[in-house]
Amino acid sequence: MYKFSSICVFCGSSFGTSNVYQDEVKKLGSLLARHNIELVYGGGNSGLMGVLANAVMENQGKATGIITRKIYENVDHLELTDLKIVESMHERKSLMYELADAFIALPGGIGTMEEMFEVMTWNQIGYHLKPLGLFNIDHYYDPVKDLIQHMFEEGFVQKQHLEQTIFEDDAVRLLERLNTQEISQMNKWN
Repeated sequence: MYKFSSICVFCGSSFGTSNVYQDEVKKLGSLLARHNIELVYGGGNSGLMGVLANAVMENQGKATGIITRKIYENVDHLELTDLKIVESMHERKSLMYELADAFIALPGGIGTMEEMFEVMTWNQIGYHLKPLGLFNIDHYYDPVKDLIQHMFEEGFVQKQHLEQTIFEDDAVRLLERLNTQEISQMNKWN
């Protein structure tokens, strides 16, 4: 039994160069549906976003997409449980963060990194106490892990932040670790 009922997933609107990304994302979507964990995501139908949402919906799960009007008018859509159309990217991210009990970052590009780092930042300065896991499919997030370790070694990130960010290459273990991860308040300024 999981202590969260919804997970916000950040992911690419592209497929990437390897089929392993799609295969693992389908497994995650099926797993979310099987455990009645609602997907909260950016609302798109392209790339890994579409793969994930399709996997959730095909397995009778729940998916809530949050999309800006500008993006909505330019992309195809899936039949989701709910699709919320907002006016700005700031409003989109704020609502995604509000509706989620936890976060997962899948492989993705600049937008995925920006969302993931914003969630890390918000945790670091005390705006939320929600776990974050990076689904390290085919070692995608190894460079990020190395970078955060380097930031810690150089005195820019606290050890607590390292310990509260989960890197996992298996979907089942990722959900299990998110479920048991204790997130404590940090004092960024100490």
